[in-house]
Amino acid sequence: MEKLKSGTQKLGLYLSPGQLEQFHIYYKELVDWNRKMNLTRITGYEEVQVRHFLDSLTVTLAVKSLAEGESFSVIDVGTGAGLPGIPLKILWPDIGLVLLEATAKKAKFLHHLVAKLGLGNVEIVVGRAEEVAHNARYRERFDLVLSRAVASLPTLVELTLPFCAIGGSFVAQKKGDIEQEVNKASRAITVLGGSLREIKAVDLEELGGERRLIVINKVGPAPPEYPRRPGVPAKRPIIS
Repeated sequence: MEKLKSGTQKLGLYLSPGQLEQFHIYYKELVDWNRKMNLTRITGYEEVQVRHFLDSLTVTLAVKSLAEGESFSVIDVGTGAGLPGIPLKILWPDIGLVLLEATAKKAKFLHHLVAKLGLGNVEIVVGRAEEVAHNARYRERFDLVLSRAVASLPTLVELTLPFCAIGGSFVAQKKGDIEQEVNKASRAITVLGGSLREIKAVDLEELGGERRLIVINKVGPAPPEYPRRPGVPAKRPIIS
């Protein structure tokens, strides 16, 4: 895990030997299960360290106000193989984590992985964000909402901000030229009770390209009709 170790040090993070071992186990389980189901097209040892694990941990650049070791609640929407939620949980074991995944097969992998890594206070929810966000147990309950490579930002805002508590934040991981995408999402952000806080550049040579963290603060409640029924946020996004 040398690539991951050196990369996280550039982020100002320290991974203990035990945490590095957890990431090593994560890699082995990911590759093993990937032979049975489609979890990732990235399987090389160093490539997974950088493009999955390190990339996930860049989220910390946007949440420095949530101090390391402090207990706060996180939901990872459309988590897939557990990214970025599980790397963040390995880094900060005290957080409460919900992994939301629509595919039952992937959820089975997540249950196995969480047990294998010995992670506590992790809940795995099988369902679509459009439906789960209307459940009072999850609606506007989280200090931090995460999503990685799930949808365009106008759609993503509708799928995620209803989970975010007022005073909390949503962080979307994006790459490339995102100015137009952010502009298109401005109306959705306002409608869903959000306020764009910042677009933070991720400056790590290991990752290459233009990676950005879009940080949206939750300043008001999301109207009860949002998110709309499954599929509608993608087909008819709220755009400016």
